[in-house]
Amino acid sequence: MNQSTRRNFLAASALSAGRVMGANDRIRIGCIGVGMNGSGMLKILMQQSEEPGAHIEVAGISDIYEKRKSWAKETAKLSGRQVHHDYRELIARPDLDAIFISVPDHWHKPMTMDALAAGKDVYLQKPMTLTIDEAREISSAVARLGRVVQVGSQHLSDKRYHVARDLIAAGEIGTLLWAQSTYSRNSLEGEWNYFIDPEASADTIDWKRWLGSAPNRAFSAERFFRWRKYWDYSGGIATDLFYHRLGPLLFSMGAQFPSQVSSTGGIYVQRDREVPDTYSTVVEYQNFYVSLSGSMANAGAQKYLPQVIYGNKGSLVIEDRQVRIVPERTYSQDNVGTVHPVEQGELNRAHTADFFSCMRSRKSPVLDAKLGYQIMTAIRLGIDSYRQKRTMFFDPAAQRVVEQSPARPAYEGDGTNHPKAKRIL
Repeated sequence: MNQSTRRNFLAASALSAGRVMGANDRIRIGCIGVGMNGSGMLKILMQQSEEPGAHIEVAGISDIYEKRKSWAKETAKLSGRQVHHDYRELIARPDLDAIFISVPDHWHKPMTMDALAAGKDVYLQKPMTLTIDEAREISSAVARLGRVVQVGSQHLSDKRYHVARDLIAAGEIGTLLWAQSTYSRNSLEGEWNYFIDPEASADTIDWKRWLGSAPNRAFSAERFFRWRKYWDYSGGIATDLFYHRLGPLLFSMGAQFPSQVSSTGGIYVQRDREVPDTYSTVVEYQNFYVSLSGSMANAGAQKYLPQVIYGNKGSLVIEDRQVRIVPERTYSQDNVGTVHPVEQGELNRAHTADFFSCMRSRKSPVLDAKLGYQIMTAIRLGIDSYRQKRTMFFDPAAQRVVEQSPARPAYEGDGTNHPKAKRIL
Protein backbone atom coordinates (compact mmCIF):
# COMPACT_ATOMS: atom_id res chain seq x y z
CA MET A 1 0.00 0.00 0.00
CA ASN A 2 1.60 3.30 -1.07
CA GLN A 3 1.51 6.45 1.08
CA SER A 4 -1.25 8.11 -0.96
CA THR A 5 -3.49 5.05 -0.76
CA ARG A 6 -2.72 4.72 2.93
CA ARG A 7 -3.76 8.31 3.63
CA ASN A 8 -6.99 7.83 1.72
CA PHE A 9 -7.77 4.65 3.66
CA LEU A 10 -7.13 6.36 7.02
CA ALA A 11 -9.10 9.46 6.10
CA ALA A 12 -12.11 7.41 4.98
CA SER A 13 -11.92 5.27 8.10
CA ALA A 14 -11.68 8.27 10.42
CA LEU A 15 -14.95 9.65 9.06
CA SER A 16 -16.90 6.58 10.03
CA ALA A 17 -15.01 5.44 13.14
CA GLY A 18 -15.07 6.95 16.59
CA ARG A 19 -18.83 6.62 16.98
CA VAL A 20 -20.49 7.33 20.29
CA MET A 21 -21.50 4.00 21.80
CA GLY A 22 -24.25 3.17 24.19
CA ALA A 23 -24.04 0.60 26.95
CA ASN A 24 -25.50 -2.14 24.74
CA ASP A 25 -23.75 -1.30 21.47
CA ARG A 26 -21.38 -3.97 20.23
CA ILE A 27 -17.69 -3.07 20.21
CA ARG A 28 -15.95 -4.57 17.19
CA ILE A 29 -12.26 -5.35 17.67
CA GLY A 30 -9.30 -5.81 15.37
CA CYS A 31 -6.12 -7.48 16.68
CA ILE A 32 -2.65 -6.75 15.31
CA GLY A 33 -0.22 -9.52 16.18
CA VAL A 34 -1.37 -12.98 17.27
CA GLY A 35 1.97 -14.45 18.33
CA MET A 36 2.87 -15.44 21.89
CA ASN A 37 1.36 -12.39 23.65
CA GLY A 38 -1.22 -11.73 20.99
CA SER A 39 -2.55 -15.29 21.00
CA GLY A 40 -3.15 -15.09 24.74
CA MET A 41 -4.94 -11.78 24.34
CA LEU A 42 -7.07 -13.17 21.52
CA LYS A 43 -8.15 -16.08 23.73
CA ILE A 44 -9.09 -13.67 26.54
CA LEU A 45 -11.12 -11.53 24.14
CA MET A 46 -12.93 -14.56 22.72
CA GLN A 47 -13.84 -15.72 26.23
CA GLN A 48 -14.93 -12.21 27.17
CA SER A 49 -17.07 -11.92 24.03
CA GLU A 50 -19.10 -14.94 25.15
CA GLU A 51 -19.96 -13.47 28.55
CA PRO A 52 -23.57 -12.27 28.94
CA GLY A 53 -23.86 -8.55 28.33
CA ALA A 54 -20.27 -8.15 27.10
CA HIS A 55 -21.29 -6.83 23.67
CA ILE A 56 -17.83 -7.20 22.14
CA GLU A 57 -16.71 -9.06 19.03
CA VAL A 58 -13.35 -9.89 17.49
CA ALA A 59 -13.96 -8.96 13.85
CA GLY A 60 -10.49 -8.98 12.32
CA ILE A 61 -6.81 -9.82 12.79
CA SER A 62 -3.50 -8.99 11.17
CA ASP A 63 -0.18 -10.83 11.25
CA ILE A 64 2.82 -11.39 8.99
CA TYR A 65 3.35 -15.11 9.79
CA GLU A 66 1.07 -17.36 7.74
CA LYS A 67 0.76 -20.05 10.40
CA ARG A 68 -0.39 -17.56 12.99
CA LYS A 69 -2.94 -16.07 10.63
CA SER A 70 -4.44 -19.51 10.03
CA TRP A 71 -4.63 -20.24 13.75
CA ALA A 72 -6.25 -16.88 14.54
CA LYS A 73 -8.76 -17.23 11.72
CA GLU A 74 -9.94 -20.54 13.14
CA THR A 75 -9.84 -19.41 16.78
CA ALA A 76 -11.85 -16.23 16.17
CA LYS A 77 -14.10 -17.86 13.56
CA LEU A 78 -13.26 -15.27 10.93
CA SER A 79 -13.76 -15.22 7.19
CA GLY A 80 -10.83 -14.83 4.83
CA ARG A 81 -11.75 -11.18 4.24
CA GLN A 82 -11.33 -10.46 7.96
CA VAL A 83 -7.72 -11.65 8.01
CA HIS A 84 -5.09 -9.14 6.89
CA HIS A 85 -1.40 -9.23 6.10
CA ASP A 86 -0.95 -5.45 6.12
CA TYR A 87 -2.10 -4.02 9.46
CA ARG A 88 -3.02 -0.74 7.78
CA GLU A 89 -5.82 -2.47 5.88
CA LEU A 90 -7.19 -3.75 9.19
CA ILE A 91 -7.26 -0.36 10.91
CA ALA A 92 -8.73 1.31 7.81
CA ARG A 93 -11.87 -0.80 8.11
CA PRO A 94 -14.83 1.42 9.05
CA ASP A 95 -16.59 -1.44 10.86
CA LEU A 96 -13.97 -1.64 13.64
CA ASP A 97 -14.04 0.42 16.84
CA ALA A 98 -10.93 -0.73 18.72
CA ILE A 99 -7.48 -2.04 17.84
CA PHE A 100 -5.50 -4.36 20.13
CA ILE A 101 -1.75 -4.19 19.45
CA SER A 102 0.47 -7.11 20.55
CA VAL A 103 3.71 -6.81 18.58
CA PRO A 104 7.43 -6.17 19.29
CA ASP A 105 8.11 -2.83 20.97
CA HIS A 106 9.58 -1.06 17.94
CA TRP A 107 6.22 -1.30 16.16
CA HIS A 108 4.10 0.14 18.99
CA LYS A 109 4.34 3.79 18.00
CA PRO A 110 3.64 3.61 14.24
CA MET A 111 0.74 1.17 14.65
CA THR A 112 -0.83 3.20 17.45
CA MET A 113 -0.48 6.49 15.60
CA ASP A 114 -2.04 4.98 12.47
CA ALA A 115 -4.93 3.56 14.51
CA LEU A 116 -5.54 6.90 16.23
CA ALA A 117 -5.50 8.70 12.88
CA ALA A 118 -8.11 6.24 11.66
CA GLY A 119 -10.42 7.16 14.54
CA LYS A 120 -9.87 3.99 16.54
CA ASP A 121 -9.43 3.51 20.27
CA VAL A 122 -6.36 1.44 21.15
CA TYR A 123 -5.35 -1.21 23.66
CA LEU A 124 -1.55 -1.19 23.47
CA GLN A 125 0.46 -3.94 25.13
CA LYS A 126 3.22 -2.75 27.42
CA PRO A 127 5.73 -1.25 27.26
CA MET A 128 4.09 1.78 25.71
CA THR A 129 6.88 2.29 23.15
CA LEU A 130 10.58 1.73 22.55
CA THR A 131 11.63 5.37 23.14
CA ILE A 132 10.59 8.42 25.17
CA ASP A 133 9.91 10.54 22.09
CA GLU A 134 7.54 7.89 20.73
CA ALA A 135 5.59 7.82 24.00
CA ARG A 136 5.36 11.61 24.03
CA GLU A 137 4.03 11.61 20.48
CA ILE A 138 1.28 9.11 21.31
CA SER A 139 0.30 10.98 24.48
CA SER A 140 0.02 14.24 22.53
CA ALA A 141 -2.04 12.60 19.79
CA VAL A 142 -4.47 11.09 22.30
CA ALA A 143 -5.01 14.48 23.95
CA ARG A 144 -5.49 16.15 20.56
CA LEU A 145 -7.81 13.54 19.04
CA GLY A 146 -9.80 12.58 22.12
CA ARG A 147 -9.23 8.86 21.68
CA VAL A 148 -9.10 6.21 24.42
CA VAL A 149 -5.77 4.41 24.85
CA GLN A 150 -5.17 1.79 27.50
CA VAL A 151 -1.58 0.59 27.93
CA GLY A 152 -1.72 -3.14 28.57
CA SER A 153 -0.02 -3.50 31.92
CA GLN A 154 -2.77 -5.34 33.74
CA HIS A 155 -1.20 -4.75 37.17
CA LEU A 156 -2.67 -1.23 37.12
CA SER A 157 -6.04 -2.98 37.50
CA ASP A 158 -4.78 -4.75 40.64
CA LYS A 159 -7.05 -3.40 43.39
CA ARG A 160 -4.27 -3.56 45.98
CA TYR A 161 -2.62 -0.53 44.41
CA HIS A 162 -5.90 1.37 44.42
CA VAL A 163 -6.20 0.61 48.13
CA ALA A 164 -2.57 1.70 48.60
CA ARG A 165 -3.25 4.97 46.78
CA ASP A 166 -6.22 5.74 49.03
CA LEU A 167 -4.23 4.95 52.18
CA ILE A 168 -1.37 7.20 51.07
CA ALA A 169 -3.79 10.02 50.20
CA ALA A 170 -5.35 9.66 53.66
CA GLY A 171 -1.92 10.17 55.24
CA GLU A 172 -1.76 6.70 56.75
CA ILE A 173 2.02 6.41 56.25
CA GLY A 174 2.88 10.10 56.39
CA THR A 175 5.28 11.70 53.93
CA LEU A 176 6.40 9.41 51.12
CA LEU A 177 10.07 8.44 51.07
CA TRP A 178 10.73 5.55 48.70
CA ALA A 179 9.48 2.20 47.40
CA GLN A 180 11.03 -1.13 46.48
CA SER A 181 10.02 -4.02 44.25
CA THR A 182 11.38 -6.85 42.14
CA TYR A 183 10.51 -9.04 39.19
CA SER A 184 12.72 -12.13 39.17
CA ARG A 185 12.69 -15.49 37.43
CA ASN A 186 15.01 -18.42 36.86
CA SER A 187 14.82 -20.22 33.53
CA LEU A 188 17.21 -23.10 32.92
CA GLU A 189 16.92 -22.56 29.17
CA GLY A 190 17.39 -18.79 29.51
CA GLU A 191 14.64 -16.20 29.82
CA TRP A 192 12.85 -15.27 26.56
CA ASN A 193 14.29 -18.30 24.76
CA TYR A 194 10.86 -19.08 23.40
CA PHE A 195 10.14 -22.07 21.17
CA ILE A 196 11.31 -21.58 17.58
CA ASP A 197 8.75 -23.02 15.21
CA PRO A 198 10.54 -25.23 12.65
CA GLU A 199 7.98 -24.16 10.05
CA ALA A 200 9.13 -20.55 10.32
CA SER A 201 11.21 -19.38 7.38
CA ALA A 202 11.74 -16.47 5.03
CA ASP A 203 8.96 -18.00 2.90
CA THR A 204 6.33 -18.07 5.67
CA ILE A 205 7.29 -14.85 7.51
CA ASP A 206 7.32 -11.40 5.96
CA TRP A 207 10.70 -10.58 7.49
CA LYS A 208 11.18 -7.17 5.87
CA ARG A 209 7.81 -5.98 7.14
CA TRP A 210 8.54 -7.37 10.61
CA LEU A 211 11.82 -5.44 10.80
CA GLY A 212 10.13 -2.17 9.96
CA SER A 213 12.25 0.69 11.31
CA ALA A 214 14.75 -1.65 12.98
CA PRO A 215 18.21 -2.15 11.41
CA ASN A 216 18.19 -4.31 8.32
CA ARG A 217 19.33 -7.90 8.89
CA ALA A 218 19.13 -11.23 7.15
CA PHE A 219 16.21 -13.42 8.21
CA SER A 220 16.66 -14.79 11.73
CA ALA A 221 14.14 -17.09 13.37
CA GLU A 222 16.08 -16.52 16.60
CA ARG A 223 15.33 -12.80 16.51
CA PHE A 224 11.77 -13.26 15.31
CA PHE A 225 10.72 -15.55 18.18
CA ARG A 226 13.16 -14.32 20.86
CA TRP A 227 13.13 -10.61 20.12
CA ARG A 228 13.04 -9.57 23.79
CA LYS A 229 16.76 -10.48 24.00
CA TYR A 230 17.82 -7.77 21.53
CA TRP A 231 18.10 -3.99 21.88
CA ASP A 232 16.72 -3.33 18.39
CA TYR A 233 13.25 -4.46 19.47
CA SER A 234 13.15 -4.46 23.28
CA GLY A 235 14.64 -3.30 26.58
CA GLY A 236 14.69 -6.73 28.22
CA ILE A 237 13.89 -6.78 31.94
CA ALA A 238 13.19 -3.04 31.96
CA THR A 239 10.47 -3.04 29.30
CA ASP A 240 9.04 -6.53 29.68
CA LEU A 241 8.91 -6.73 33.47
CA PHE A 242 9.81 -3.52 35.31
CA TYR A 243 7.11 -1.61 33.43
CA HIS A 244 4.69 -3.87 35.32
CA ARG A 245 6.28 -2.99 38.66
CA LEU A 246 6.94 0.73 38.29
CA GLY A 247 3.50 1.53 36.89
CA PRO A 248 1.39 0.42 39.88
CA LEU A 249 3.82 1.98 42.37
CA LEU A 250 3.77 5.31 40.54
CA PHE A 251 -0.03 5.13 40.33
CA SER A 252 -0.19 4.65 44.11
CA MET A 253 2.44 7.24 45.05
CA GLY A 254 1.49 9.97 42.60
CA ALA A 255 1.95 9.96 38.81
CA GLN A 256 4.73 12.25 37.58
CA PHE A 257 7.87 12.36 35.46
CA PRO A 258 11.22 11.32 36.95
CA SER A 259 14.09 13.73 37.56
CA GLN A 260 16.95 11.23 37.28
CA VAL A 261 17.52 7.51 36.78
CA SER A 262 20.55 5.31 37.39
CA SER A 263 20.85 1.63 36.45
CA THR A 264 23.34 -1.19 36.72
CA GLY A 265 23.56 -4.94 36.08
CA GLY A 266 24.98 -7.24 33.46
CA ILE A 267 24.95 -10.51 31.55
CA TYR A 268 26.24 -12.87 34.22
CA VAL A 269 24.71 -16.24 33.29
CA GLN A 270 22.55 -16.15 30.14
CA ARG A 271 25.15 -15.01 27.62
CA ASP A 272 23.13 -15.65 24.45
CA ARG A 273 21.66 -12.13 24.45
CA GLU A 274 22.28 -8.40 24.31
CA VAL A 275 20.06 -7.32 27.24
CA PRO A 276 21.17 -8.00 30.84
CA ASP A 277 19.99 -11.08 32.71
CA THR A 278 20.34 -9.18 36.00
CA TYR A 279 19.34 -5.54 36.29
CA SER A 280 18.69 -2.83 38.88
CA THR A 281 17.38 0.71 38.50
CA VAL A 282 16.72 3.59 40.87
CA VAL A 283 14.17 6.14 39.65
CA GLU A 284 14.22 9.46 41.47
CA TYR A 285 11.21 11.75 41.50
CA GLN A 286 10.76 15.21 42.98
CA ASN A 287 9.63 13.90 46.36
CA PHE A 288 10.50 10.18 46.53
CA TYR A 289 12.36 7.43 44.70
CA VAL A 290 11.65 3.88 43.53
CA SER A 291 14.20 1.05 43.59
CA LEU A 292 13.69 -1.98 41.34
CA SER A 293 16.02 -5.00 41.17
CA GLY A 294 15.56 -8.28 39.35
CA SER A 295 17.27 -11.23 37.74
CA MET A 296 16.36 -13.85 35.17
CA ALA A 297 18.83 -16.27 36.77
CA ASN A 298 17.59 -16.30 40.38
CA ALA A 299 13.96 -16.16 41.45
CA GLY A 300 14.70 -15.82 45.16
CA ALA A 301 13.95 -12.10 45.24
CA GLN A 302 10.29 -12.87 44.59
CA LYS A 303 10.22 -14.46 48.06
CA TYR A 304 12.76 -12.46 50.01
CA LEU A 305 12.35 -8.92 48.63
CA PRO A 306 8.86 -7.69 49.60
CA GLN A 307 7.04 -4.97 47.72
CA VAL A 308 6.91 -1.99 50.06
CA ILE A 309 6.08 1.72 49.96
CA TYR A 310 7.79 3.60 52.78
CA GLY A 311 6.64 6.79 54.53
CA ASN A 312 7.97 8.54 57.60
CA LYS A 313 5.04 7.33 59.74
CA GLY A 314 4.73 3.80 58.39
CA SER A 315 5.16 1.35 55.53
CA LEU A 316 2.69 -0.21 53.10
CA VAL A 317 3.50 -3.86 52.43
CA ILE A 318 1.72 -5.12 49.33
CA GLU A 319 1.18 -8.84 49.81
CA ASP A 320 -0.96 -11.63 48.47
CA ARG A 321 -4.62 -10.52 48.67
CA GLN A 322 -3.90 -7.67 51.06
CA VAL A 323 -2.21 -4.37 51.83
CA ARG A 324 -0.65 -4.19 55.29
CA ILE A 325 0.27 -1.02 57.17
CA VAL A 326 3.33 -1.37 59.41
CA PRO A 327 3.55 1.76 61.62
CA GLU A 328 6.81 3.39 62.63
CA ARG A 329 7.36 3.11 66.40
CA THR A 330 8.21 6.83 66.52
CA TYR A 331 4.57 7.61 65.73
CA SER A 332 2.68 4.59 67.02
CA GLN A 333 2.79 1.92 69.71
CA ASP A 334 0.98 -0.50 67.40
CA ASN A 335 3.40 -3.35 66.73
CA VAL A 336 0.95 -5.34 64.62
CA GLY A 337 -0.33 -2.89 62.01
CA THR A 338 -3.54 -2.84 60.01
CA VAL A 339 -4.42 -5.33 57.28
CA HIS A 340 -6.66 -4.36 54.36
CA PRO A 341 -7.90 -7.51 52.54
CA VAL A 342 -8.37 -7.20 48.79
CA GLU A 343 -10.56 -9.50 46.68
CA GLN A 344 -10.32 -9.37 42.92
CA GLY A 345 -10.67 -11.37 39.76
CA GLU A 346 -8.31 -12.11 36.87
CA LEU A 347 -6.24 -9.01 36.11
CA ASN A 348 -6.14 -9.22 32.29
CA ARG A 349 -9.93 -9.43 32.16
CA ALA A 350 -10.25 -6.52 34.59
CA HIS A 351 -7.88 -4.40 32.49
CA THR A 352 -9.67 -5.04 29.20
CA ALA A 353 -13.04 -4.49 30.92
CA ASP A 354 -11.82 -1.07 32.08
CA PHE A 355 -10.83 -0.27 28.50
CA PHE A 356 -14.23 -1.23 27.10
CA SER A 357 -16.03 0.71 29.81
CA CYS A 358 -14.00 3.81 28.97
CA MET A 359 -14.72 3.38 25.28
CA ARG A 360 -18.39 3.75 26.13
CA SER A 361 -18.05 6.54 28.69
CA ARG A 362 -15.14 8.35 26.96
CA LYS A 363 -13.40 8.62 30.34
CA SER A 364 -9.69 7.97 30.77
CA PRO A 365 -8.72 4.36 31.54
CA VAL A 366 -6.59 3.44 34.52
CA LEU A 367 -3.37 3.31 32.46
CA ASP A 368 -4.01 6.07 29.96
CA ALA A 369 -1.53 7.51 27.48
CA LYS A 370 -0.23 10.22 29.83
CA LEU A 371 0.56 7.81 32.67
CA GLY A 372 1.97 5.36 30.13
CA TYR A 373 4.29 8.11 28.88
CA GLN A 374 5.41 8.97 32.41
CA ILE A 375 6.22 5.32 33.15
CA MET A 376 7.93 4.87 29.79
CA THR A 377 10.15 7.88 30.42
CA ALA A 378 11.56 6.34 33.60
CA ILE A 379 11.92 2.89 32.03
CA ARG A 380 13.78 4.20 28.97
CA LEU A 381 16.05 6.46 31.03
CA GLY A 382 17.00 3.36 33.00
CA ILE A 383 17.93 1.48 29.83
CA ASP A 384 19.99 4.44 28.59
CA SER A 385 21.71 4.71 31.97
CA TYR A 386 22.68 1.03 31.85
CA ARG A 387 23.95 1.19 28.27
CA GLN A 388 25.76 4.52 28.62
CA LYS A 389 27.05 3.77 32.15
CA ARG A 390 25.96 7.13 33.54
CA THR A 391 23.09 8.73 35.41
CA MET A 392 20.39 10.10 33.14
CA PHE A 393 18.70 13.40 34.01
CA PHE A 394 15.25 14.54 32.96
CA ASP A 395 13.52 17.91 33.28
CA PRO A 396 9.89 17.15 34.26
CA ALA A 397 8.70 20.67 33.39
CA ALA A 398 10.23 20.74 29.92
CA GLN A 399 9.73 16.98 29.46
CA ARG A 400 13.17 16.45 27.96
CA VAL A 401 16.44 14.73 28.74
CA VAL A 402 19.07 17.15 30.10
CA GLU A 403 22.78 16.92 30.86
CA GLN A 404 22.52 17.73 34.55
CA SER A 405 19.93 17.47 37.28
CA PRO A 406 17.21 20.15 37.07
CA ALA A 407 16.77 22.41 40.10
CA ARG A 408 14.41 21.07 42.71
CA PRO A 409 11.43 23.20 43.79
CA ALA A 410 11.86 25.14 47.00
CA TYR A 411 10.75 23.26 50.11
CA GLU A 412 7.32 24.24 51.38
CA GLY A 413 6.08 23.22 54.80
CA ASP A 414 6.23 23.87 58.51
CA GLY A 415 9.78 22.56 58.87
CA THR A 416 8.91 19.35 60.73
CA ASN A 417 9.67 17.19 57.69
CA HIS A 418 12.49 19.29 56.33
CA PRO A 419 15.60 17.22 55.43
CA LYS A 420 17.57 19.16 58.08
CA ALA A 421 15.00 18.72 60.82
CA LYS A 422 16.25 16.90 63.92
CA ARG A 423 15.80 13.14 63.62
CA ILE A 424 13.58 11.63 66.32
CA LEU A 425 15.07 8.43 67.71
